[in-house]
Amino acid sequence: MTPDGFDELIHPSTRLSLMATLAAADWAEFAYLKEQLGLSDSALSKQLSTLEEAGYLTTDRQATGRRRTVRAQLTDTGRAAFAGHMAALQAIVARSLTK
Repeated sequence: MTPDGFDELIHPSTRLSLMATLAAADWAEFAYLKEQLGLSDSALSKQLSTLEEAGYLTTDRQATGRRRTVRAQLTDTGRAAFAGHMAALQAIVARSLTK
């Protein structure tokens, strides 16, 4: 049985790491996320799209000269989902320690 707040969408390690990285920042640039998480461009783009479609983050695309930059930020919904998921994980661990 999983506790309330456990989020199957966030739980895969790549998305969990992405959400944790964004939770610690206001905005994070694509290049920074790619480096921190060790993902390819396509893998990171896919994870960002999945979380954006769920309403957990928003992206901002800007063109500066010939260069295009992408940055991401958690939405209020995303911050709440991440906090709920972390609380659920803590409850699972706490329950296992009391047995």
